[in-house]
Amino acid sequence: RTKRRTGTRSKLLFCLLGVTLVGYLIFSRHNSGDVSETNRREAPGERGGDNEQLKRPVYEKPPLDLDAPGEMGRAVKLNLRGEEKRKEEESIKKHQINTYVSDRVSLHRRLPERWSPLCRELKYDYRSLPTTSVVIAFYNEAWSTLLRTVHSVLETSPDILLKEVVLVDDYSDRAHLKEPLEKHISGLKKVRLIRATKREGLVRARLLGASITTGDVLTFLDCHCECHEGWLEPLLHRIKEEPSAVVCPVIDVIDWNTFQYLGNSGEPQIGGFDWRLVFTWHTVPEHEQKRRRSPTDVIRSPTMAGGLFAVSKRYFHYLGTYDTGMEVWGGENLEFSFRIWQCGGSLEIHPCSHVGHVFPKMAPYSRSKALANSVRAAEVWMDEYKEVYYHRSPHARLEAFGDVTDRRKLREKLRCQNFKWYLDNVYPELSVPEDRPGLFGMLKNRGKTNYCFDYNPVDENKVVGHRVILYPCHGMGQNQFFEHSTNGEIRYNTREPAGCIAGDNISTYLTVQQCRKRGQPVPADQIFVLREDGSLYHVMSQKCVQALDKTDNGTPAPSLQPCSDSPHQKWFFEERI
Repeated sequence: RTKRRTGTRSKLLFCLLGVTLVGYLIFSRHNSGDVSETNRREAPGERGGDNEQLKRPVYEKPPLDLDAPGEMGRAVKLNLRGEEKRKEEESIKKHQINTYVSDRVSLHRRLPERWSPLCRELKYDYRSLPTTSVVIAFYNEAWSTLLRTVHSVLETSPDILLKEVVLVDDYSDRAHLKEPLEKHISGLKKVRLIRATKREGLVRARLLGASITTGDVLTFLDCHCECHEGWLEPLLHRIKEEPSAVVCPVIDVIDWNTFQYLGNSGEPQIGGFDWRLVFTWHTVPEHEQKRRRSPTDVIRSPTMAGGLFAVSKRYFHYLGTYDTGMEVWGGENLEFSFRIWQCGGSLEIHPCSHVGHVFPKMAPYSRSKALANSVRAAEVWMDEYKEVYYHRSPHARLEAFGDVTDRRKLREKLRCQNFKWYLDNVYPELSVPEDRPGLFGMLKNRGKTNYCFDYNPVDENKVVGHRVILYPCHGMGQNQFFEHSTNGEIRYNTREPAGCIAGDNISTYLTVQQCRKRGQPVPADQIFVLREDGSLYHVMSQKCVQALDKTDNGTPAPSLQPCSDSPHQKWFFEERI
């Protein structure tokens, strides 16, 4: 008996030491940074069980102060000079966000109502909804944007539904994210902090956080967000209805410079992609509008932006979580989107769930691995359509992307659909290029040697309306990639929606205009014939495309001129592999 007791005590001591070691790495905190203030704002527990009590958040927001900077989502505009202006500029350079302004906005600010009035009428059975853990990964994030995200979650999420907020520090090296952060969250209820021991990147950092969660649903947020009233319930309700649904909130823009909340209560946009495998936004297609019976119904989306979504923990693991071979961030959103749809799930946006997101002026740190991530997605999920991607990004063929054997085995195990099924059933609006041999790639001129058609609109969101120029051929695809279709169009379909070159008989210059919609005839000004002698004949004007060395703005450009035998009117396509 004595030996048994001694052995039992030893085991107990070993377990206690283990718990202590884990506790060193994971900081679980309770109550608030300012304890006296937070105790006054703490939401009461369940009393009576009615929905108004059950929907109470973890913490109530402090009383509204309409005079406070940025309150109700208003823009903060400061007339700074001298030293203060310099500090503001330094903050933008450091974070690509105006943290000088952010630091003057309350961590608890209220937002304007940006959902449909019908959303307020929705009722939820709070006791039957699944619980969630919110995972927020960060790397060298600014103090106020990170903590405003945390407080926003705590002050808009029903206490009964929120299991915890898990902060994952992806090996930050800035001092304010060390002891000061630990001290601040040490009093916050339901907030835990875990630190990576080396730089992991977004994918693995999120998985690190997910590994310690206790909720039924994983909700991933970026570290510079603000949650709108009622954002959480629609996500959890939909997952309760359909556990294989991955549900995204509507992403409202928070201006990086003024911190104005720019949400829209109208119909949200859905996610797509172009053939560079770059995420794009689109209006909801007609067939999806007809499928929905109410403005509060979910909207099916071909892809997700990536940072903000909720998924059943069980289903997330069934799908194979994230591809851990992906580095930092970029491309993981499309890979996960393809996998959700092709493997039997659905990707949806809930119009009654709104979360604001600060889109930085530019990426605050390198995305050097984004190309390799995109190649991994193409190699595993796109089948023969990966060639359409490689044609437009030929440098991607040379990118080292690691071993994808396990991901291909996962696809086989889950009996996932092929990419043609995805295009036909999920994203039929996406125009699939023909890429006929000898009729795609760089469109080069024989007279003006090594000069190519080039189209590079300044605004990524406004593809059409600009003039085509001639520029030294670079062989990188992208803005020098064109395709001659069987209908006579010269399509600029690297970006989405595709643009088509049109001839102007008055100015003689070529511009890119909107291509015809499916089922409609090709506009007469967009029909070109590449003849056997290499001339590019514009049918409507009965003229040929000629390379001009200099135009009215001093830039070489293609122009419609009377047809001749000049080598400046001879063109050919070249694919660079």
